[in-house]
Amino acid sequence: MSFTHSAIAAVVTTVAGPDNGTHDDEPGRNPGDPTSGQRDLYTQLVISLALGIIAFLSFCLLRPKWTELYAARRRQRHAALHLPELPDSFFGWIPVLYRITEEQVLQSAGLDAFVFLSFFRFAIRFLSTVLILAVVVLLPIHYSYTKKLGIPDWDKDIDTSKGGKKKLVTDPTYLSTYAIFTYVFSGLAVYMLLQETKKIIHIRQNYLGGQTSTTDRTIRLSGIPPEMGSEEKIREFIEGLRIGKVESITLCRDWSALDRLIEERLKVLRNLEKAWVKYLGYKRVRKAGDALPLRHQQPPNSTLFSEDDERIRLLSESGHDDAYDRAPTRPTVLIWYGPFKLRYRTIDAIDYYEERVRRLDEQIQGARQKEYPPTELAFVTMKSIAAAQMLVQAILDPHPMQLLARLAPSPADVVWKNTYLSRSRRMLQSWSITVIICFLTVFWTVLLVPVGSLLQLETLHKVLPHLADVLARHPLAKSLVQTGLPTLAISLLTVAVPYLYSWFSNHQGMMSRGDIELSVISKSFFFSFFNLFVIFTVIGTATNFYGLWEHLRDTLKDASTIASALASSLEGLTPFYINLIVLQGLGLFPLRLLEFGSVFMYPIHLLTARTPRDFAELSTPPTFSYALSIPQTILILVICVVYSVFPSSWLICLFGLVYFTIGNFIYKYQLLYAMDHRQHSTGRAWPMICNRFLVGLVVFQLAMAGTLALRTAITLSLLIVPLLGATVWFSYFFTQSYEPLTKFIALKSIYRDQPNPGDISPSPSSTFSPPLGLDRDIFPIRLGGQVLGLKLKKYVNPSLILPLDSAWLPGRNAMPELQQGFEYYEDPNNVSV
Repeated sequence: MSFTHSAIAAVVTTVAGPDNGTHDDEPGRNPGDPTSGQRDLYTQLVISLALGIIAFLSFCLLRPKWTELYAARRRQRHAALHLPELPDSFFGWIPVLYRITEEQVLQSAGLDAFVFLSFFRFAIRFLSTVLILAVVVLLPIHYSYTKKLGIPDWDKDIDTSKGGKKKLVTDPTYLSTYAIFTYVFSGLAVYMLLQETKKIIHIRQNYLGGQTSTTDRTIRLSGIPPEMGSEEKIREFIEGLRIGKVESITLCRDWSALDRLIEERLKVLRNLEKAWVKYLGYKRVRKAGDALPLRHQQPPNSTLFSEDDERIRLLSESGHDDAYDRAPTRPTVLIWYGPFKLRYRTIDAIDYYEERVRRLDEQIQGARQKEYPPTELAFVTMKSIAAAQMLVQAILDPHPMQLLARLAPSPADVVWKNTYLSRSRRMLQSWSITVIICFLTVFWTVLLVPVGSLLQLETLHKVLPHLADVLARHPLAKSLVQTGLPTLAISLLTVAVPYLYSWFSNHQGMMSRGDIELSVISKSFFFSFFNLFVIFTVIGTATNFYGLWEHLRDTLKDASTIASALASSLEGLTPFYINLIVLQGLGLFPLRLLEFGSVFMYPIHLLTARTPRDFAELSTPPTFSYALSIPQTILILVICVVYSVFPSSWLICLFGLVYFTIGNFIYKYQLLYAMDHRQHSTGRAWPMICNRFLVGLVVFQLAMAGTLALRTAITLSLLIVPLLGATVWFSYFFTQSYEPLTKFIALKSIYRDQPNPGDISPSPSSTFSPPLGLDRDIFPIRLGGQVLGLKLKKYVNPSLILPLDSAWLPGRNAMPELQQGFEYYEDPNNVSV
């Protein structure tokens, strides 16, 4: 169950379920039951705890047995080898993981993981402070004036007036608490945010300022005019600026035809491997004691380049872990030809695919010798980091949109097919997809609200009266249906949303996968915040779908009614958000440890695996996606901030603190030991996190102003307005003053005391030294939808230098690209990389 599933389920339950006393005569309801909210909370706690405890104990049991899955990164990433080995005891791994320091996280997992876990630590510190103040100060004040403890339905029938509606407390002394603590919590949030930002900036500057990586010395130069379309002229221009010397230049050219040949060769090569495996009758045999059959090492003397009988004999001797049952005939393939491909013939599959590989090799060799037209983009590697940073922070040309210097992604992170696109084509794709995303946001809202309305108990009584009567007689079943059934119904609509946005982002023409992931973070948060918070909060008082649009129209008449609607809806949505945080923190977070998706898909991938390459790919670590994890955590923190002054603040902040504490521990394990994370944007997600958290502060202040206005405390409500202005100003100030330091390297941070140009050593005064086992220049590349083990250390299109290796067949050594990097390879064009 994903965050979106549980969030929608809770939203539907809350929007559909609260009883305002306006339907007391409607059948199928029990308006006199004051414990329905309590029952929902207790049910949610029991279900979440049971789910979480079972998942956690299952993980503790399976972790030492399934090390290929639950310690995949520790086993395969060189950077993770510096981490301590976790003991195989049931709970013994917990204190070892807890004692891993921030420096070890930085050394092993890089800046992105460090920044991500820093956000959790910031949330824990902030919510701990808010919880203490809420329990010590706010809870006694709320109870003394309203007799409310903030627990759903315990306060349901308190302070009612005629008509059965709650009477709002309008005592000025009591309401001044709202205004005062709005300032207090906003000040605390800004102060702690700045402290964490300064720490991240300090570590980032020291981390990157003492690096020798090619990435940090390279700029991406775009908008190159046609008259400068050569490496010599670009070098002459850059060095003519007298900023520094150029080490190398890669002028991007339209290599799309060559890319298509390489991708086609990879596909044909896989088909050839499948044909050989089918003929040899190759089967992977599990060795006694292995939990997962993921071994693919073979003796170095094995070979398949001889007669068939000799091949089988050699395989039976050297590949004793595997089984072979050679087919009596060689496999065949149908070849369609003639007009409209209506005729076909059957030919030997092995011969056919080998001939196709041979012809493709000839075509690729010829294509690599051709001259391709240049594009308006180039990667320029300087001899010093200082020169590169001065270039990206300066205006190079007086003409608009010409010769723009930007930070370059790592060589393995470049999406080469997008470097061939013109600026106009990239802008068209980007804006078109932005419009589509905005449309989809409204589209999801239109779909979710009617589905939620159909799952109300009142609506069920009209459509399925017998089911509604049964639920009315069984409160526990009603609670389960109103929290579980919406998940099943609405998940069909929302399960693909983050992946859909990821697909759209991959077609926006961005130059690197790191930029794509940052874009997905932005899109996913927009979807979650807009659909699961703003929309359902603003329209939360709508009683049914038919009155929705009229209610929304009245709400959006002016800005003052927006704040009032927000405030009036928030208190009614308190049970939803409590149940949401409980389910996420106690129930679903422990499930992440099990990597249920990988476990579920592994048998399917194992059944479909045929070749040694397929079996080797089973052992690759699951990929961690920041884009699917960051938006939901920001939303949870925003919810906690918005409710920090309400009577239920202590309860929401308590469960929020549990959520971030458990999440910090689980994500720490996954990022360090279990999952791979290839895109490295050097912590550029932090300003995105900060900006969206500041948006949450603005929503919090609007809600407090609306709450005070609803209680006729107009003066106190107006006192919140300067705080709103200050928060907006601080957001601008943060963007201008702090955000550049999370993007660039300050010249003062660059350590220049080196014996040779470009040979930069870490500063002795650095708090954290650059990582020893993590080199941002040599992460595996992706090509043709596949992740290759090849390492690319310089900016060159992999299609130009990819080794044209033969098929990886049973009994042979592991693929050469799994054993060496491009830095040891020289292509036929004498391009040394």
